[in-house]
Amino acid sequence: MSRPAHFIKHNQPRTTTHDAKPLPQFAEVAVPVRVQRTYTYRLPLALQSEARVGARMLVPFQNKLVTAYIVALHEVLDESVELDQSEIKEAEQLLDAEPLFTPEVLDLTRWISDYYLASWGEVLKAALPAGLNQTIEQILTVTSEGRDELARLLQHHPADKRLTGARARVLRVVHEHTAMSLRVLKRMFDAKESESVMRAVRELEKQGWLARHAQAQTAVAKPKRRKAIRLLPPEHHELNAAKTLSEAAQRVIDSLINAGGEMSFTQLLDDANVSAGVIQTLERRKLIEVFAQAVRRDPLAHATFPEATNFELTAIQQAAFDEIKTAIDAGNYKAFLLHGVTGSGKTEIYIRAMHTALSLDKSSLMLVPEIALTPVFSRRLRAHFGDAVAIFHSSLSVGERFDEWTRLKQGIARIVIGTRSAVFAPVKNLGVVIVDEEHEASYRQQEAPYYSGREAAIMRAHKANAVVILGSATPSLETFRNAETAKYRLLSLPDRIMSRPLAQAELVDMRGILMTGGRSEVFSDELLDAIDETHRRGEQTIILLNRRGYSSFVICRACGERVQCPNCDVTLTFHKQQRTLICHYCDFRGRVPDACPACRSPYLFFLGEGTEQIEDILSKKFPTLRIARLDRDATRTKGFFELTLSSFSDGATDLLVGTQMIAKGHDYPNVTLVGVVSTDTALALPDFRAAERTFQLITQVAGRAGRGDKPGRVLIQTFMPEHYALRHAANQDYESFYKQEINFRRNLKYPPFVTLAALLIHHEDLTRVQTSAYGLRDALDKHNHERRCRILGPAPAPLARLRNEHRMQLLIKGTSRTHIRTLLDLALADAPGIPLRDVNIEIDPVNLM
Repeated sequence: MSRPAHFIKHNQPRTTTHDAKPLPQFAEVAVPVRVQRTYTYRLPLALQSEARVGARMLVPFQNKLVTAYIVALHEVLDESVELDQSEIKEAEQLLDAEPLFTPEVLDLTRWISDYYLASWGEVLKAALPAGLNQTIEQILTVTSEGRDELARLLQHHPADKRLTGARARVLRVVHEHTAMSLRVLKRMFDAKESESVMRAVRELEKQGWLARHAQAQTAVAKPKRRKAIRLLPPEHHELNAAKTLSEAAQRVIDSLINAGGEMSFTQLLDDANVSAGVIQTLERRKLIEVFAQAVRRDPLAHATFPEATNFELTAIQQAAFDEIKTAIDAGNYKAFLLHGVTGSGKTEIYIRAMHTALSLDKSSLMLVPEIALTPVFSRRLRAHFGDAVAIFHSSLSVGERFDEWTRLKQGIARIVIGTRSAVFAPVKNLGVVIVDEEHEASYRQQEAPYYSGREAAIMRAHKANAVVILGSATPSLETFRNAETAKYRLLSLPDRIMSRPLAQAELVDMRGILMTGGRSEVFSDELLDAIDETHRRGEQTIILLNRRGYSSFVICRACGERVQCPNCDVTLTFHKQQRTLICHYCDFRGRVPDACPACRSPYLFFLGEGTEQIEDILSKKFPTLRIARLDRDATRTKGFFELTLSSFSDGATDLLVGTQMIAKGHDYPNVTLVGVVSTDTALALPDFRAAERTFQLITQVAGRAGRGDKPGRVLIQTFMPEHYALRHAANQDYESFYKQEINFRRNLKYPPFVTLAALLIHHEDLTRVQTSAYGLRDALDKHNHERRCRILGPAPAPLARLRNEHRMQLLIKGTSRTHIRTLLDLALADAPGIPLRDVNIEIDPVNLM
């Protein structure tokens, strides 16, 4: 059997030599299941010289084969532990000749596992790009007894009733394909037959007519190769081969010489205007060689790049950069908070920091919060650093991600830019780590394994003795507090470049419009007039509404019933273009009902506006305006986002409507008006960070206006104009907002003054959820006898049912992270009847919904 790793004497991972003696006998592995420990397996003789820390292998685990990650190799078992070596299971198969994980990434994933109480195996799985994680297939084959039984069936033996219905069909299908994966077999039947197919497979196995075994599937991601030709040096040529060349053959040689000695097969045929036969003749005469050439799938292959302009830094920019450069040159860890207003030139400092690292033969890692921002920054970085830049985000194809990952692992690319998961990129010799818009909640992984990309980036810089720069116009309260307490060095950029003023912002009180008109309007007259005036001046407008779809919900005017998601405690959102009701949590889709599901009344009312409706209203009010929309619905087509932004940048679009993805990082000098619609919804959420997030979003989008030579204007529509978050956002005054909000956090004992842990218990069975939640509370109380932590709950989560699962929540507050971690370890160990798969544990959660 496999044994938990604490039975093993831990040696340092061996990652270098193949000749070390004695060879390792045991491999310590992390498995991608929700367990808080590693396991040890015996290495077969054939694997002892090949196994490497950071590679993957197949191991038997809980009666099935799983992909595991080697985290340590051991020569002997710990002599102090009484353990029968015969109980240790043997590893099945090594999947990688070379380790996929560098020692630095392996060390980072272990820290994430420890800090966030996450499964190390799940973290390692998340650290690999899509397409590299091996899948295990259940392969079915017909046994000799099964073939005999099938032969009898085909000979129509009516007396034999043992093989009928689904069993007969399954046996026939598997036999026709010799061998078939269970996944493919299920696909060949209707979805409603899935259960009967599985039952038939089990019965056939029991009869001994089907056999099942596990098999590792080839990874989806592979290098792309094409047929290519290269010239061979003279010593390889046949005697006098070059003296008798035909005219066509000479054209081939000339084309190759002009191309530097190598060309793709198809390109050479076109360029030399010859047939494949000419190539074959030259190959036989050993003048050329046909080979498989690696082809890079470049995410920016068809992109255009701006000129690599080196702007002159302002005195304040120069002072900030000088401090950063000194730290990079010193080669020691140091953390900076670069707090600059929108348009203050933070990006230029980032680029110079990367140049400094590169000049010292060091690499750079830059994180951005949104896929939407990677085209903006990657083009600018490619203009400065060429092919040394690699890109990491989920919108890339599997092949593109694999190629970029490979270039980094081989040291070809030295600069990586990407979203949260880019923190695991295999960059070597890190000199600087940059986290742009560090306050963004999207840096937080919202599914297991839970971790913060920002905190992981800081720790990666720390472990690499690199400099980390956290940049934002609206830093998170935790980050600014760390700067206040000198944990980070604060660098301020209080002014826009070229002394351009911040946009003039105004709060538009929508209560007066409601009282005057007797009904709620989406747009105020002030905003509509401003859009018209902006267009007349030949300038551009951005309208922000952080809610996609057409209408937020559908309600019956007769009985008040709302059309709900059948899987979640939320209303369905109406999407007009698709004529569909969609749940934004589980993606359930249904048609718009003709009548109320409760009372059958035909009078249905569509309430609440989304970006789709905003676009529709503005198109009708301003038919001459060229309007585009950017949200998750509009950007599902690859390349649509870049095309839309390019059109807006070129002036081919007059007005851009969108969600928060248009609120940050974009620089459009001709945008002079920003309108913010329906800001109050976010303020009403039951989350202690609601005011902070609203302030950040409005301040960020306000920063899109007036970035050129023309002054900007921002109109913020609200029913709560007195709210401090809105007032400070209108003034773009971070310091005043921080002082007021930090006092609330201190008085109410919320982060950054306490550490917070959230336990979410979820399952389809409500009774099971309640039993587990109260059982966990009892275990927590039992081990919290000194009352070092405050425990809240259990209580239904704000979203009490999602994806057909009931949800209850427990919160733990404490001034010591160590005390919280110890309490959780003791409580979970003392609650063996509670399935860990039902419990999500988040350390430092950013979303309590």
